Amino acid sequence: MTTEARTNRPAMAYDTLRVSRLARLTPHMVRITLTGQNPASTLDIGPDQYTKVFFPLPGQRRPVVPPPLESTDGVLSWYQRYLAMPDALRPPMRTYTVRAQRPSLGELDIDFVLHPEHAGPASEWAAKAAPGDEIGFLCPPYALYDPQPGAAWQLLVGDESALPAIGSIIERLDDGQSLRAFVEVSGPAEEQRFETRGEVQVDWVHRGDRPHGEAVVDAVKAAEFPEGEPYAWISGEADLVKFTRRHLVRERGIDKRSITFTGYWRRGRTEEDNGRENIRRAEAGEPLVDED
Repeated sequence: MTTEARTNRPAMAYDTLRVSRLARLTPHMVRITLTGQNPASTLDIGPDQYTKVFFPLPGQRRPVVPPPLESTDGVLSWYQRYLAMPDALRPPMRTYTVRAQRPSLGELDIDFVLHPEHAGPASEWAAKAAPGDEIGFLCPPYALYDPQPGAAWQLLVGDESALPAIGSIIERLDDGQSLRAFVEVSGPAEEQRFETRGEVQVDWVHRGDRPHGEAVVDAVKAAEFPEGEPYAWISGEADLVKFTRRHLVRERGIDKRSITFTGYWRRGRTEEDNGRENIRRAEAGEPLVDED
């Protein structure tokens, strides 16, 4: 996100998004196109923009979102208000990447991973979604992708949860920009194709029966990198992110300042668990992100 975009960023607000169409990308990923009324919903912040999505409870037509935000509210105020909602009204909430947006049409796309087993509220909703269905949306989104102008090439590493952002980054490359991506998916049927003007190599790493993230970390460790200092972007399951970043810094000698990283999710923990932990850390003055 540029300094200008941060300066001109609207205050956080809520919007109701309505499903307009759906497209199955792979056996376990569906793209859902949504329309909204708030222009901030389709504000283009960056290729890896992410936000909070609220899903209706059983029997609801649309979710009840938390109380409105004030311009003076802190970063986590929206979540404190969310937790204060009565249990009978508090909607399930998850973090999702905005895959693409078309402001002139008031549209945006979100790609949902469909989990055949142990599906959470987002996956369950996406598997049954139909035109006209509604969800809540905290807008505008945030973005982290910020490559240095002097980087010789770019490195992207992630799993299915990072794939929408990876695809968006690849598709926005300028002519001749060099990028290599390592993406872990369950198998070959989950691979995707991207149109790009850049010079891109995507290494699809098939997880198979191995623990989540293990195969892609091994692939990065075994890879021969191009010459020059890269800008690295790592997202996905928290341990995948931690071990990849550790390898890049300790064994590859890549400057920490050249690495953007974020754990989209953590095995064995829910979004609510992570949110409460972030509030605890903020109140204790601890960093919200583990750097090692």
